[in-house]
Amino acid sequence: MKICILSRKKELYSTTRIFEAAEKRNHEVQVVNPLRCYMNITSHKPSIHFKGEPLEGFDAIIPRIGASITFFGTAVVRQFEMMGVYSVNESVAISRSRDKLRSMQLLARKGIGLPVTGFAHATQYTQDLINLAGGTPLVIKLLEGTQGVGVVLAETNNAAESVIEAFRGLKQNILVQEFIKEANAQDLRCFVVGGKVIAAMMRTGREGDFRSNIHRGGKAEKIKITPEERSTAVRAAKIMGLNVAGVDILRSNHGPVVMEVNSSPGLEGIEGASGIDVAGMVIEFIEKNAQHGKTKTKGRG
Repeated sequence: MKICILSRKKELYSTTRIFEAAEKRNHEVQVVNPLRCYMNITSHKPSIHFKGEPLEGFDAIIPRIGASITFFGTAVVRQFEMMGVYSVNESVAISRSRDKLRSMQLLARKGIGLPVTGFAHATQYTQDLINLAGGTPLVIKLLEGTQGVGVVLAETNNAAESVIEAFRGLKQNILVQEFIKEANAQDLRCFVVGGKVIAAMMRTGREGDFRSNIHRGGKAEKIKITPEERSTAVRAAKIMGLNVAGVDILRSNHGPVVMEVNSSPGLEGIEGASGIDVAGMVIEFIEKNAQHGKTKTKGRG
């Protein structure tokens, strides 16, 4: 097979591992920076060009689209879909998961456990917004934030009001969520491929930090998840429409609650903690499922 990995840097751990796993299985692989692509938008023969040459003959693409380039990155994925190329995660699913509000609304509609959440843009009724999320302590997030950036724990009412007013002054969309204290700065990352959890780890935040992001100094270890947690992760990925996803779950007193469904989950932490060849399993999934024109949306939406 001829596989294209859409990634800004070949040197990134996840990109390198996927590249190596594909080559190991004798596939032809090319890493393409989506921001360097340009497209011919036409009804008869849509095409994508890169470094002065058309990108042709690919059987499948693996989008590793960072949050900061979602708009253009998904446009490139959509163009490949219009050309009939199989994408392991489709453009619509990536966009859906990247929109924190939209993803939570879809998960809530399907009955997935979530933290109590409020959403606002310019409301001056700050106290009512705080009450919607169950009062303090609560977590306040910028809707566009990623990897723990733009996430604040407000432990008192005054602190919550100050942060919300500051974010409002930046004309930002704001999420306020109940603080799951019993999670103890730990969360679960469940790696889903093809409707199955193939690996899981528990991430623990560094001392004094309620965020468990590994790149912020957190640590990861292998964990055995419960059947309910496994089911929640699989259902969340399916609702987003993602074949490959990292589903972040907190263990709360009222069961597992989903914090985020990531369409480009990193491989370094999960492979290191679990000892599982996650990259290889992604390639195996593509081998079994990649077919020309096998795209649910065919570039629509």
